[in-house]
Amino acid sequence: MDNKTQTRAQLTTPAVLIDLAKVERNIRRHQDYANRHGLKLRPHIKTHKLPQIAAMQLRAGAIGVTCQKVSEAEAMVAGTPDIQDVLITYNIVGAEKLDRLAALARKVKLSVVADNKTVVAGLSQRFAAEASPLAVLVECDTGAHRCGVATPDDAAALADVIAHSPGLSFGGLMTYPPPDGAANVQSFMSRAKALIEAKGITVPVITSGGTPSMAKAGDAPVTTEYRAGTYVYNDRSLVARGACGWDDCALTVLATVVSVPADNRAIIDAGSKTLTSDLLGLPDYGHVLGRDDIRIDQLSEEHGRLVSDGPIGLKVGDRIRIVPNHACVVSNLVDQVYVTSADDANAGGTMWDVWPVAARGRIT
Repeated sequence: MDNKTQTRAQLTTPAVLIDLAKVERNIRRHQDYANRHGLKLRPHIKTHKLPQIAAMQLRAGAIGVTCQKVSEAEAMVAGTPDIQDVLITYNIVGAEKLDRLAALARKVKLSVVADNKTVVAGLSQRFAAEASPLAVLVECDTGAHRCGVATPDDAAALADVIAHSPGLSFGGLMTYPPPDGAANVQSFMSRAKALIEAKGITVPVITSGGTPSMAKAGDAPVTTEYRAGTYVYNDRSLVARGACGWDDCALTVLATVVSVPADNRAIIDAGSKTLTSDLLGLPDYGHVLGRDDIRIDQLSEEHGRLVSDGPIGLKVGDRIRIVPNHACVVSNLVDQVYVTSADDANAGGTMWDVWPVAARGRIT
């Protein structure tokens, strides 16, 4: 543990709590699933942003990690020697970022993605003089309609450009599908792979991702690698999807009641700067553990409003624990989290340690 321990009663709120016993169970469950289906697991660290938890995932059998930005990867690599293989799933543009990317590539095995020739040209120009080529995967749009080439033919054309660009090697295909998108992944990637191989180019990796779809990842056997992130903590959105239960949620927010201005209303010291304003299709802003009758119906920056159809039964000074809608955002909102290896994080006497969130705010 990294810092002096405290009991939960001693913690200053709002505080983000991490139950490491639940983290361990979540890691093992998903690693076992990947192993059963012949998938290499490459967890996305955006959920926790903690080198300590990345090391736990790697020790359990993950082949490497996924990061979203160069700065995020830098912080994670600096945080633990366990990280030796990094995939950055983002189009990287700009000389300053490319210089940092080259420096990172000299430290660890590194691969990136691209979905257009402009990004490929920038990568090639920067890496042409490097001692080792940079592996570049083609990002494919299999239904999420964010980044990604639109068709298998486009994927094959860009793969050909990468394979013939100085300083680069073709690393494979990557997608981030919508939930329940395995059929589209199988169809798109199978066709793209065949077209690329017809050009005499090997497709070494086909990587897909997303915790909501992990239980159906085996329905796309063309996939060789899977990137999930939120599974390590879980959150209310995943409970709503049926992907986990409340007891699987390793991250909670501890908050204090600071006002009870009406019989059915209370105010806590956690607002959008702690709980996130993400709804993800949900009607309100988090689940109060042990109080299904309470809704967090409104957030301002530093206030959360709790309402109930009947008497709310809270008083100033009471503390509650909340499962947020979206755990990944919460990790990026705080400088530190409080962790425990106890199996019952709800116990008031449990000792908590302080871990700085190493990749917090790393968005470049």
